[in-house]
Amino acid sequence: MAAVKRLFQSFVSWIKNLFWKQEMELTLVGLNNSGKTTLVNVISSGEFREDMIPTVGFNMRKVQKGNVTIKLWDIGGQSRFRSMWERYCRGVSAIVYVVDAADHAVIEQSREELHALLSKVQLSGIPLLVLGNKNDLPEALSSEDLIEALDLQSITNREVCCFSISAKDGVNIDITLEWLVKHSKKS
Repeated sequence: MAAVKRLFQSFVSWIKNLFWKQEMELTLVGLNNSGKTTLVNVISSGEFREDMIPTVGFNMRKVQKGNVTIKLWDIGGQSRFRSMWERYCRGVSAIVYVVDAADHAVIEQSREELHALLSKVQLSGIPLLVLGNKNDLPEALSSEDLIEALDLQSITNREVCCFSISAKDGVNIDITLEWLVKHSKKS
């Protein structure tokens, strides 16, 4: 009887995957050293590596989370790559803006870059998820402080959400993925 039940559950799962697949495309942007590539690695493999190399240009990785296939564009945060951000943000399911919440010296620059990016007409209406990374460090801003420091309340032409995370410790990665999956598109 148990074998029949497992077979039936496998069949139902197969049918669900056949008809209820979802896809999403995300672009991760933010200043260099904010933890974008680390976050991509944690989402895709569940592993944190201390020896990350800065992204030069961009990386793309596909990740399967349940019935959702996530195509992640990880764009370099150095000033010479920021002009590429808009191009990779067009038509995505959500823009993920990663901030080093523990580096107070770059918060103002991060706010300016975020608002400059969001001012692009082609990106109007695309949901924005701001992730204050490195909340494992004692000097990290809370999500409430980040909302104020980045002036997120002034953004009115799209859905905006902000979470405090630690890619290193896996803190709030689950709610981040839940939010992202909620914004996936049915295929």
